[in-house]
Amino acid sequence: MPDTENTALKEIFNERRFRDMALDIKTVYPPFDTRRFLKISLAGLDDLTLMQRLRRMTQALHATLPADYRQALEVLRALALRIENGFATLVLPDYVGQYGLGDFDVSMDALKFFTAFGSSEFAVREFLRKDLKRALAIMKVWSRDDSDAVRRLASEGSRPRLPWSFRLDAIQADPSLAAPILENLRSDASLYVRKSVANHLNDVTKSHPEWVLDRLATWPVDNAHTAWIAKRALRSLIKAGNGRALAVIGAGGVPDVKISKFAVTPRRVALGERVTLSFDLASKCLESQRLVIDYRMHYVKKSGVTAAKVFKLKELTLGGGQKVLIERTQNIRDFTTRVHYAGRHDVEILVNGVCLAKGYFDLSC
Repeated sequence: MPDTENTALKEIFNERRFRDMALDIKTVYPPFDTRRFLKISLAGLDDLTLMQRLRRMTQALHATLPADYRQALEVLRALALRIENGFATLVLPDYVGQYGLGDFDVSMDALKFFTAFGSSEFAVREFLRKDLKRALAIMKVWSRDDSDAVRRLASEGSRPRLPWSFRLDAIQADPSLAAPILENLRSDASLYVRKSVANHLNDVTKSHPEWVLDRLATWPVDNAHTAWIAKRALRSLIKAGNGRALAVIGAGGVPDVKISKFAVTPRRVALGERVTLSFDLASKCLESQRLVIDYRMHYVKKSGVTAAKVFKLKELTLGGGQKVLIERTQNIRDFTTRVHYAGRHDVEILVNGVCLAKGYFDLSC
């Protein structure tokens, strides 16, 4: 996680949060040792990152809740009804993931319960790593649950490359292991669930693009929900100009268009300023064309070499003989995830994955 985000978000678990948590636990579990909980929790808190603070709370709970795991779970179930902050509720499934692996079925049921209050997507991966076949069988049942939070957990928890978590190497190597879950959710009515299914498939495209394309070819993309998932799932392949992926969204043909008056302005840019791309796009045929228009920017790295990044620009249906003006302005500034360096930055316009125009700007830092 970027440092700037972590600095802001880690305050979710500030001293006040730990003290409020202690009060809530005392309410549902009167024997709770508040003093010990806070002594463990607050030691060196300022130096801890967001996820370290989350884990610290989990460890403090383990030191102060009943030693019997199932009794501790009952306290946490009661506590779940009192915690107001959504992210703070992650401590509940985290406790299960850290201390419940020896009571597999009871713990999986607890994760199903806790996911409605925040999400159990990180904790369930501990169980997938412990016994993949057993966990996936339970999660397949979850994919048919009435709750969209539980259905989403089935998909999100089994993502091979879930951000902020370890990779599920077995599923990354063989995505068919989680395929029954995705099949059950391929036309889910919940946008919350569909986003997860699409993100799961997008993860898979990083290692097995043809597997995803072959599977989507069997899905009913005339269904609006399925079509939405397919388009979002293929976003990385579409950016890369993959012909099969573009064809899924109706933009697979070679574009019969012409770009003119392509300009990158200003030609010389200082860090913190804006650069504008503009061009005319004209049809060269009589038929309508579905077009995906992106731009690829070649960023200069510290070593002097460049690295390309593709940005979405526009999707449109261009009528026969039609011409449109397209513009985009981008602020050239540093991010935690991207630092700019001086030099020539080439820019390319891509239409259905085909480069049709090139320009550049010079950046001074």
